[in-house]
Amino acid sequence: MAKIAFFGLGNMGGPMAANLVRAGHSVAGSDPSAVARTAASLAGVSIAATANDAMQGAEIVITMLPSGRHVLALYNDLLPLAAAGTLFIDSSTIEITDARAAHTAASTAGMRAIDAPVSGGTGGATAGTLTFMCGGADADFAAAHLVLAQMGRNIFHSGAAGAGQAAKICNNLILGISMIAVSEAFVLAEKLGLAADQMFKVAAVSSGQCWSLTTYCPEPGLVPTSPANRDYQGGFAAALMLKDLHLAMAAAKSSGAAGGLGPLATDIYQRFCDEGGAGRDFSAIITALRAASTSP
Repeated sequence: MAKIAFFGLGNMGGPMAANLVRAGHSVAGSDPSAVARTAASLAGVSIAATANDAMQGAEIVITMLPSGRHVLALYNDLLPLAAAGTLFIDSSTIEITDARAAHTAASTAGMRAIDAPVSGGTGGATAGTLTFMCGGADADFAAAHLVLAQMGRNIFHSGAAGAGQAAKICNNLILGISMIAVSEAFVLAEKLGLAADQMFKVAAVSSGQCWSLTTYCPEPGLVPTSPANRDYQGGFAAALMLKDLHLAMAAAKSSGAAGGLGPLATDIYQRFCDEGGAGRDFSAIITALRAASTSP
């Protein structure tokens, strides 16, 4: 089993680190949040007082951070502390250019690296059923595969450095748009007098079926794994969805890809966050649609 340094023990990183502990790895972790540190400690993660402490003897370094800026700054601190050949796995969702810069920095320092953003939400992180989309050299992906498989069910090698991030932002573009579509459908069903459970039963086995409906339904009481059942607390914050949509829109602009629904979804989530929804799960967008609806 490996000695792992894990930086970023929040809603996603904490359960991921806990699964590595359960798999038998020695995991030293760090996070600026006292709440996150306490939860991780209760799950068996050894909380490091400093980055240097976390890096002592580490064979693998995993990061789950808010932005590329945070990843690159941390790499700048960690790379001098790492033994040659240490494998760096970044599971943050960041700009492709930042992911490639992280690869370059690691390679220049004599390390191995892959970008490995995830999909599957907090439920997948807890259950160990995440999907990892990876970018990097074949040998580095092979070295990372075992540890990733102990946190996820589907492990994809998407291509060279940055390819994992490309796959992630394209996937989350679909997710952001589909959640709005599912939410609009439930609001419309309600207006038309169709009970939510009947709407769900039909759509779940018909052409409207999608992950946003059957795994992460924005209507409370229909899917046990949905944050809708907890007043949209926890899960994947709307601010993070907005971040991913902005990443997708920036990538579309730089690559010349055309689109119409992406910019519209970005605007919808921007308004939701600006009006106080940033900290709620992104599926709470249904509450904004309900509030904006009018009587016939």
